[in-house]
Amino acid sequence: MDNGSSSYDRYLAGDDAALGEIIHEYRDGLIAFLNGYTKDIFEAEELVVETFFRLAYKKPEFSGKCSFRTWIYQIARNLAIDEYRKRKNVRFVSTDDCWDISDGVDIEVDYLKEERKKVIHKLIRKLKEEYRQVIWLIYIEGFSNTETALIMHKNSRQITNLLYQAKKALKKELEKEGITNVGL
Repeated sequence: MDNGSSSYDRYLAGDDAALGEIIHEYRDGLIAFLNGYTKDIFEAEELVVETFFRLAYKKPEFSGKCSFRTWIYQIARNLAIDEYRKRKNVRFVSTDDCWDISDGVDIEVDYLKEERKKVIHKLIRKLKEEYRQVIWLIYIEGFSNTETALIMHKNSRQITNLLYQAKKALKKELEKEGITNVGL
């Protein structure tokens, strides 16, 4: 059992502090992930609150067929899709504001790295929705192809193909901006 599922089991058994552990562990990653759907950091935060509300009050059953982390991301993704279907009018807010510039020793190098990140994130936003999702889940969140397949409701082969196409599309966008040697 991973930490999230053991904490959730403790919460279901009556240990309210265990829910706090789950929130602390997954909150920031979920916000960043959902911001990719909503393009609005505040809406993403609301969806994360709703995700934890579901855990706290509806207490869905965790079957253990995937990792707890994958399961909670599935819940959050499904909430985002439901919300999108309700609203159909999504506001856009730049995710570039979410990245802090480092106080590293070499300010110029750090600045250039951050600028490159901003350009890459901007270019990722130009990709098709599925391409953005697969790149985000695998490269930013660190999910495996199998976990990503579960979150996106696809099979592993589809994820492999989707990731290949997404990297190809991103590389094309990067080349348009004159960026090479990214390691795709």
